[in-house]
Amino acid sequence: MGRKRLLTGLKVKDGFMRHPFDIQHKVQTSGLVRGPHLATGHPHDQHTTAYYGIAPSVLEKLCALWRATDLVAPPEDYSFVDIGAGMGRGLLIASRMPFREVIGVELHPDLAEIAQKNIDKWQASGRARCPMRIVCQDVTEFEFPDNPCVAYMFNPFGEAVLQLLAWHLEAQFAARPGQLDLIYANDECADLLVENPRWARLWRGRVPLSAEDEAADKAILNHQPEGEYAWSTEEPCSIFRWVGSRRA
Repeated sequence: MGRKRLLTGLKVKDGFMRHPFDIQHKVQTSGLVRGPHLATGHPHDQHTTAYYGIAPSVLEKLCALWRATDLVAPPEDYSFVDIGAGMGRGLLIASRMPFREVIGVELHPDLAEIAQKNIDKWQASGRARCPMRIVCQDVTEFEFPDNPCVAYMFNPFGEAVLQLLAWHLEAQFAARPGQLDLIYANDECADLLVENPRWARLWRGRVPLSAEDEAADKAILNHQPEGEYAWSTEEPCSIFRWVGSRRA
């Protein structure tokens, strides 16, 4: 059997460069794969943005900000659910924190396969502080755990799919106000939730990248042939809570 063909954006000729996170931990989460190259045949393909791993410093800061909110249970009782998990960088970072479990939901089978390999390496190295798993599925059909959850996403899709996801979450957590939080990095479509009275925005701001992440993002994004994505020193983000029929 021949070697599997890499997605466009994961080859050196596409401008591929490894992030220091991958070099340090011997995993594969680097690369920029534009939405058109992530087609799966699913109707949601047209709304896919791109694959690009979150800056570790940004997600770590967001999780710290989330833990500082008025949680309904201790953080270790929450399941962390990465929406559009890609190759799993967010899962690896989150697993270093004491969650009940971390779960990645990814539609693209090739990205989910890479994420599983990364999870296997990560667990074998002893870095994970909680159970980890990846699910290859449309997140608008994913059944969330029945314990408190914090969902996280790094702008994986546009407003049309975010609306479907919001309806799905509202149905799943209808009888559990306060038991679902959403960490939204690069929150391009945040207004959809801001305008919905059943969601409360707990925090909004720009999270600065660490010096290492800033240098890495600058080098990686400036190296991409298409030049579509620009690097930045900070990431606009929001944290929301599902409050049902009332405001928190």
